[in-house]
Amino acid sequence: MSGGVDSSVAAALLVEQGHDVVGATLKLWGGPSDSGCCSVADVDDARRVAQQLDIVHHVFNLTEDFDRHVVSPYVDAHVRGRTPNPCIECNRAIKFDRLLARADRLGFDCLATGHHARVSRDVSEGGEWRWRLRRGADPQKDQSYVLSMLGQGTLKRVVFPVGDMTKDAVRVHARRLGLRTAAKPDSQDVCFIGSTEGRRGFLADHMAFHPGDVVDNQGQPAGSIDAVELVTVGQRRGMGHGHDGRRRYVTGVDVPARRVTVGSAEEALRTSVVLAASTVTWVDAPPSAGARAVAQVSAHGQPVGCTVHRDGAEMVVRFDDPQRPVAPGQTVALYDANDPDAVLGAGIAA
Repeated sequence: MSGGVDSSVAAALLVEQGHDVVGATLKLWGGPSDSGCCSVADVDDARRVAQQLDIVHHVFNLTEDFDRHVVSPYVDAHVRGRTPNPCIECNRAIKFDRLLARADRLGFDCLATGHHARVSRDVSEGGEWRWRLRRGADPQKDQSYVLSMLGQGTLKRVVFPVGDMTKDAVRVHARRLGLRTAAKPDSQDVCFIGSTEGRRGFLADHMAFHPGDVVDNQGQPAGSIDAVELVTVGQRRGMGHGHDGRRRYVTGVDVPARRVTVGSAEEALRTSVVLAASTVTWVDAPPSAGARAVAQVSAHGQPVGCTVHRDGAEMVVRFDDPQRPVAPGQTVALYDANDPDAVLGAGIAA
């Protein structure tokens, strides 16, 4: 229970269905926070909703795990000029790993969250249940992208009670029950970064910034940047315009060389992205080489048709149409071409 309306209603639905429910809120970030789901107010909201539902409420302190698996890698990625996704890493290492292990130790059958996603199951040819991760019913709130790393072992143990609901329906249900989170705005920010300091302010306290040169795709000087570590491949903000008056996009970031390469919108387009083999995970069995799929490269990005190839130890996703470049460190989620709501797996851009 993060203190938001989705997890509040998820708990309420399970109580209404007659399940034995215990609320758990994670204390993840030990520093100051006024955003995301780690503030004192959020913990208090979760506790009070649990009281309204007449269920036991626990707060689990996982700050050390969160720092080790989410915050420190986030900083290290920027040092290396990569663009991490801390929410995905939190789901991977904390919510569906550490918290699920805690649920096991306490003797609970399942872990339920307020994510807008769905889990279905099919019977395999051998008669065994196989689990599928699917998009949430509300396309505007679908969170399957940030869960795309989950596999069979996890999916058979998790429940997403609001996955079949629209966000409007969730709020209607919360108002009907009089839950204090019914009108609470959605969280939009990284929980350990304050709204005042922003990404730059947070990182400035954890790493050094270095100025860099900006060059075009022919290597000719095109300006300078005050912090090369804060630049993201595909970025256009702050990159100015070329001699032809057209906006420029970042096509490459080389932190050791203190250099950012920029180009026109056309020069920035890419026909493929390479996924680091060690990061590729599959919901079930991996697809065959050359299989058709649908790729999504951000939480609310536009899905695009693609084919999936193996190139030695790497996985190459080839887009049907050229796309804006995927920044190294970003997750690429793959969906079934024949069933675009079903997640096949995911990997991180090399």
